[in-house]
Amino acid sequence: QVQLVESGGGLVQVGDSLRLSCTLSGRSLSGHTMAWFRQAPEKQRKFVAGIRDDVDAIISPDSEKGRFTISGDNAKNTVYLQMNNLKPEDTAVYFCAVRESARPLMPTDPAAYPFWGQGTQVTVSS
Repeated sequence: QVQLVESGGGLVQVGDSLRLSCTLSGRSLSGHTMAWFRQAPEKQRKFVAGIRDDVDAIISPDSEKGRFTISGDNAKNTVYLQMNNLKPEDTAVYFCAVRESARPLMPTDPAAYPFWGQGTQVTVSS
C-alpha cells in the first residue's frame, strides 16, 4: 500500500520559516517523482516543487526561487520543502504526491499524480 504522510505545517508570522516533510511508504523514493502542491480555499491546486531521485528538482516560479527549496533523503524515504521568508500568499494546505518516474519527468499537473497525502496546513499571518 502506498502512503504519504505530510507534517511540519503550522501558524507562523510573515518572514518566518517552515520545513515540511513528506514520508513515503510502500515504495522506494528512487525511481519516483515526488512533488509538493498547495491549495488555498476555493482555489485550484497548484504545483510548488518536485524532485526525482534526489537530483533533479524544480521550483515553481509561483514559489519564488530563493525562498523555497526541495530536497530528498533516500535513507529516510522522505522529501522536504524548506520555506523561508514566508508571505501571507503562501497560506494554503500543502500536499505531497508521488508518481513513478516517466516522461515528462516532472509534471506540474495534479492529475499526473495518483497518490496523495492528507495535507498539512500552513498559515502565514500579517
